[in-house]
Amino acid sequence: MDVISENRCFGGVQGVYRHPSHVTNCDMTFGLFLPEEAEQGPVPVLWYLSGLTCTHENAMVKAGAQAWAAEQGIALVFPDTSPRGEDVADDPNYDLGKGAGFYVNATQAPWAAHYQMWDYVAEELPRLITGNFNVDEDRQSITGHSMGGHGALTLAMGLPGRFRSVSAFAPICHPTAGDWGRKQLGAYLGQNEDMWVPHDATLMMRAEGLDIPLLVDTGSNDQFLDYLMPETLAEAVMTRRLPANLRLQKGYDHSYFFVSTFMEDHVAFHAEALYS
Repeated sequence: MDVISENRCFGGVQGVYRHPSHVTNCDMTFGLFLPEEAEQGPVPVLWYLSGLTCTHENAMVKAGAQAWAAEQGIALVFPDTSPRGEDVADDPNYDLGKGAGFYVNATQAPWAAHYQMWDYVAEELPRLITGNFNVDEDRQSITGHSMGGHGALTLAMGLPGRFRSVSAFAPICHPTAGDWGRKQLGAYLGQNEDMWVPHDATLMMRAEGLDIPLLVDTGSNDQFLDYLMPETLAEAVMTRRLPANLRLQKGYDHSYFFVSTFMEDHVAFHAEALYS
């Protein structure tokens, strides 16, 4: 693992690291914020999954999460959104290929050789981080924005017992029924739509539910609301009569101005679960 940078940040350290990934068959880069408490012992972890076109850097720089994480004594992990490199398959459109991994394990050519983002985020990167940094393997929560919100929700429901809480900013809620989903799931996983179900938060909520705290914020002026379909997740939560906090924030759009506005709420939400 190579250290790209380490900077003092709110009493802790914001680092950026690169490592060879056996899962994605290429080098991967991630950001990790460690609060001051990590100098004394293992700290709980909040995973942040970014959205379409992003790298590890977008949320690390724009979300303002480090200040609130430092206040709560929580580490933050910022993975990349896809494999990278000259040999990695790509597409000229922004919503497929590099920057658009959708947190799935691709089974179809040419994507399968590198696009194993579920295993990377669920297995390989956690092992690397817990093996090299002072973080707590058992106290972990997850959040994300847009495509990353989709990933956070599906990972939380697909890995019961792994996370203590889950939240999302403007998540893609029902990708099997929308333009941000059908194209990508078909390309990565093939045309058998049964294979898509574990990567659709609304379908998973309907079928399995969720037994950890859930918080979702979406802006009422989000320019991509028709792609996100927050009403489908709300319907699934209500049908199962599950406790959840699903909020439509008046006047906010899809940008990091929206994310940074409500980041304090989300970090505090996860801190309550991580320290309970």
